[in-house]
Formats: sequence, structure tokens, C-alpha cells
Amino acid sequence: MRTLATILTLAAAALALPAHAADCEAQAKEKKLAGAAYNSFMKKCTADAGGGAAACEKQADDKKLAGAARTSFITKCEKDGGKPAAAGAACEQQADAKKLAGAARTSFVKKCTADAGG
Repeated sequence: MRTLATILTLAAAALALPAHAADCEAQAKEKKLAGAAYNSFMKKCTADAGGGAAACEKQADDKKLAGAARTSFITKCEKDGGKPAAAGAACEQQADAKKLAGAARTSFVKKCTADAGG
């Protein structure tokens, strides 16, 4: 169990999630949420923590967006409640469960996030 917590902590750090998102993820793990329940909880938790706008701006920075593309991305992201970040965490969790590594993991997480609307 401790190893899983360590892996999840590292995954959250690698995704550069804001601190409140990591807190939300810890709460979701405590509640043993998965799938749609996990995604719904993460969306609500990060929005309640005020992380929607900050998370969306961080994602825009990571994508190196500027001007109208940045504004459009942030507007859509905030409307979706920061869904791409939550979806990415859920996809990372699924990759962990499937014990994927390397290129297979990267490909899976990328496709999973895209399918979730990220």
C-alpha cells in the first residue's frame, strides 16, 4: 500500500498538479474511488478548492499557448472544470493498474487523456 501511495505521489509530481489537486487525489484514494466516480470527485474537489482557473493556466503554460489560443483553451478548460488534469490522473492510475511502462505507458496515457477530452 505504501508503494502505491509513493507511485501516486510521484505521478502527481510528474504531472505538476497543484497541491490541492494532490490533496483531492489523496482523498479519492482514501475513499477507494475509481473510474467515473473518481473523475467526478476530482472535478468537483479541484473546482471547490479553487483550482480550476489555476490548473487551466498551468496546463496552458505547459502547452506553451499564447494569445487567442491560450484564451480559448483556458475558457474551455475552466468550463470543463479542469477535466484534462483530472483525466490525466485517472489515466495514470489505470496505467499503474495495467502495470504499463515506457512507450506503452506513454501511448496509453496519451490516448486515454485524449479520449477523456484532454
